[in-house]
Amino acid sequence: MKNNKLEKASNISIKKISVMNKSSKKGIFLSVIVLFSLSLILTPVNGYAEEINVKSTGLDKTTIITVTNDGVKKVEIFKIWLSQDVNFQSFKTEKGWVGEKTPQGVIIFTSSESIKKDESIKFGIKTDKSSPVINWKGLDQTSSTIDTGVIVTTKMEEINKNTIITPNDVVNSNGEIFPDSTFKVIPEKPNSGSTIRVTGDSFGALQIFDFYINTNKIGSFETDEHGFFITTMKIPIEQKNERVDFKIKNNQGNEKIFSVRLGEEINRVIEQENTKLTLEGVKKIMYQGDILDIHGKGIPNTSITVKILNPEQITTNTRITQVDGTGKWELDKNITIPLNAIFGKYSITVSDGKNPLLKYWQIQTDKKIIIEPIKRIFDAGELIKFQGTGIPNTAIEMTLENHLGDEMISESFQVNDTGLINFEYQTTENDDIQGTWTLIVIQGEEKESVYFGYDEIPNIPINIEFDKENYDISDKAVMSLTGEPSDNLKILIVNPTGGIQGNDIPIKLKENGKAEHVLDLTGFTAGVYSAVIQKGSSQNTEQFSVGLQIGSGPIEAKTTQSEYERGDRILVLGNANSNSLMTLTLIDPIGKEVKKIKTPTNNDGIFSEDRIKVPMNAIQGVWKIQISSGQNLILIEFILSSISEKPLSITVTEEINPGEMIEILVSTDR
Repeated sequence: MKNNKLEKASNISIKKISVMNKSSKKGIFLSVIVLFSLSLILTPVNGYAEEINVKSTGLDKTTIITVTNDGVKKVEIFKIWLSQDVNFQSFKTEKGWVGEKTPQGVIIFTSSESIKKDESIKFGIKTDKSSPVINWKGLDQTSSTIDTGVIVTTKMEEINKNTIITPNDVVNSNGEIFPDSTFKVIPEKPNSGSTIRVTGDSFGALQIFDFYINTNKIGSFETDEHGFFITTMKIPIEQKNERVDFKIKNNQGNEKIFSVRLGEEINRVIEQENTKLTLEGVKKIMYQGDILDIHGKGIPNTSITVKILNPEQITTNTRITQVDGTGKWELDKNITIPLNAIFGKYSITVSDGKNPLLKYWQIQTDKKIIIEPIKRIFDAGELIKFQGTGIPNTAIEMTLENHLGDEMISESFQVNDTGLINFEYQTTENDDIQGTWTLIVIQGEEKESVYFGYDEIPNIPINIEFDKENYDISDKAVMSLTGEPSDNLKILIVNPTGGIQGNDIPIKLKENGKAEHVLDLTGFTAGVYSAVIQKGSSQNTEQFSVGLQIGSGPIEAKTTQSEYERGDRILVLGNANSNSLMTLTLIDPIGKEVKKIKTPTNNDGIFSEDRIKVPMNAIQGVWKIQISSGQNLILIEFILSSISEKPLSITVTEEINPGEMIEILVSTDR
């Protein structure tokens, strides 16, 4: 590690560095005391400024939470939880936001679109008791707390009859209606004589409006300071079950209209009560990051409750939705399986209050190698640890690289029959470079890259991998892409002559940071291509080949050295027939295959390969690299040299007084 620093030192010189005088020390010490005292005076008692304004309005057991960012920092994450005697039943988010309920009863709302200064967002929750006390916390993109607090829900009283408000009841009675003003009624398919809930947003603030069915005014309501409202209205019993226009009007005659057909006649509903409840959108096997597009059929104009339990019988999601007039239902927003969801057997229950429907499904991993760092960010000088599982009784290679791509350590070993993997690296403060580091794990045909931060927040790079290294011209190439969730990327294909093949390919990553693209190879000629994936000014490149032949003819190859040490990278240079696919296999002195890779020759028949390294635990002796293509084969030998185990010692012959500092200069001949 680190070019064998100190192990091969040959010239050492030592010189004294004078110590600062005592008066200087006293001056600095006094300054530190003054600065520390000032910091105590200036530091506020409460570590959080009042940067987020949160309000909640409730009607019955439904609560609308309005979050306004009054500060400078962007709000990326918003968490809420209730007191011990109240429980969540369901929740809704605005477009672009997703919510997940943890086993501890905390709902975590996240989005790729943060709440910027002076912007607001609304969340809806339903609880088993009315007027809940809600604890909340707002966090930035680093998961650091911006602000936190507790709010008491302001209760909006339900009405038994439709309220008529006069202009004297409020300060501003203009009733401003804007192009983006919206409202809806719940349920979506009400019946004559039923009570409906009406909710809307983006109307004039603190103003009154009239509510109509067709030309019949049935009530009035007032908006809050944000132009939001939630109220109830009762549909007259004499209203016919037909298509009607619900209208919101102001005193200038402007209006917003919501058209809907009222419920069917009684005898029609009775006929539909035997409609079978169904559930679609759940496969038997699902994976972390997959999306549950849950929908089905049921009795028209009824409510559906959807509940998901994990293998530990903990409720992870509860949603309530409506069956429309045609007997179809779906969730307002699909459920994304979290990337940290536990594996095992899950259950999903769908019920209309009479006919529960139960289905089971499994969350499994689509990876054969699962390994993670014990922390997302490691401090400088800290011991980096990884834990995970791989393919049992199979050789594995692990390489740790810093953000510049420099190799910090590499190990190859045999995974035992338990499949457990442990990997460690001791960092050196002020020596190792901070940034996003990568652990590359290769086991057989499987490869995984794990990213983490060394002394800073990690930035997940864009990455692309192909399902094969060489394709027939009639094939379709499958590209797997990873990066930050919801990233917008662009792919360019560079052909063997250096030109651009076809048009740019736009890609948008899913919420789990992954995407796939199938590349049609029609019109591709034989040769080596490059896929260049771009995000803004950053990019990454991966090679693939089309139409290469297995059977290269005579092979000539050599390594640049005849002797190597553990950890050395081996450069192999050679030539064979043009556009041939070569297989390079590293073999240890007892004949065991340690690593196997494939590489192509170019249009001139030349190839070079430097992805083979001598394992850190390699045994001494004569090693071989076998290069083959079809029936053609060549062996290259090299020697693993012995490594001196004698430790480096430094002796100081000059007397050093207490408190003095010394500088040690080390040079090496290699």
